[in-house]
Amino acid sequence: MPSLEDELFPSTPGKFKIDRGHNINRQFHRCFASTSTMFIWALFLIALTASYLSFQSFVDSGNRYFTASWGGIQWEKQIRNSAKTNRPGGMSVLVTGAAGFIGSHVSLALKKRGDGVVGLDNFNNYYDPSLKKARQSLLHSQAILVVEGDLNDVKLMAKLFDLVAFTHVMHLAAQAGVRYAMENPSSYVHSNIAGLVTLLETCKSANPQPAIVWASSSSVYGLNDKVPFSELDRTDQPASLYAATKKAGEEITHTYNHIYGLAITGLRFFTVYGPWGRPDMAYFSFTRNILQGKTITIYRGKNKADLARDFTYIDDIVKGCLGSLDTSGRSTGSGGKKRGPAPYRNFNLGNTTPVKVPTLVNILEKHLRVKAKRKIVEMPGNGDVPYTHANISLARREFGYKPTTDLQTGLKKFVRWYLSYYGYNRKDVW
Repeated sequence: MPSLEDELFPSTPGKFKIDRGHNINRQFHRCFASTSTMFIWALFLIALTASYLSFQSFVDSGNRYFTASWGGIQWEKQIRNSAKTNRPGGMSVLVTGAAGFIGSHVSLALKKRGDGVVGLDNFNNYYDPSLKKARQSLLHSQAILVVEGDLNDVKLMAKLFDLVAFTHVMHLAAQAGVRYAMENPSSYVHSNIAGLVTLLETCKSANPQPAIVWASSSSVYGLNDKVPFSELDRTDQPASLYAATKKAGEEITHTYNHIYGLAITGLRFFTVYGPWGRPDMAYFSFTRNILQGKTITIYRGKNKADLARDFTYIDDIVKGCLGSLDTSGRSTGSGGKKRGPAPYRNFNLGNTTPVKVPTLVNILEKHLRVKAKRKIVEMPGNGDVPYTHANISLARREFGYKPTTDLQTGLKKFVRWYLSYYGYNRKDVW
């Protein structure tokens, strides 16, 4: 039996002879019939494909419904209970990135003083999610609910604000890390820009609108060589994509403040460290590698100059976060309509005492009682800057910010936590 292709096209092009009589009609009818058959089969395949896609969409929707990590009467009750305040004039705060390093500490401090706290975190795998889960368990033990979800989930964000009239948002969720931006730039745009906009859109439409405090970064100072860094210094020379997304965040938040009357405070953190910290930070990875007998890499800047950082202990950062919330002022919009000017502020939160990285290693060696194997290399062009130093006079004037923990004391507390969390017996170390 000839194939469909054989029926439609001659086997020997150029030798096909047309019969002008009966043959031409016969060939015409055969061709027409074959074409009609093809058309019918095409319609059938299209209908079959559409049916499959519709069914698959239904299945996927059903799966999302049954596997969703949020929703339901019990979940809504947990949200409301977690948001309840236990002090006169207490705040109801949505803390994004609550299972993160700074977010978990801020959430605990808010709850301890009687504020209501609801956490949100997407538990991504930028670093070991088990550490985030451990922080979540710690928060759960203090009756703080951390919802697993993404800032870009518009329905989830709307649901949270439907359930709770948040007075404040502490926005700490972000894709962190300067060097990782060279490997996965899209994650920074997704979290630090798109996620921020989704949050601001939710807040501007809320009634009442919450006041917002959010994590910018000292990295916005970029290639600025004037020290100490002041909020009045230029921030238009970012040295990394991470820095650029934080700078973009400052411009975006200014726009939402101007158009919608959202009270917004940006916090430029300077190298935060301490217990429950991020494993990608130098002090954390140095500790791990020193204990494991591995060589640590220490970078140097131009002309063999040691890098220096304004290391800031987590407890001091928490005090700055709470002080910013307490003095944030009120948003002036309602349902997305501005009714008057609202506060817009940016603050440095640092320790004001930069320490060279080799000195940091010396302190770790002292507390660990283990000698580090060091490898000194020139700093690559990966977005790092050679020096950071915070001018904190504005934060001191506005809400009494005053860091009290020096690096010796802070690293001692970190090492104690690290040894305990990872199950080291001090005899194993010493």
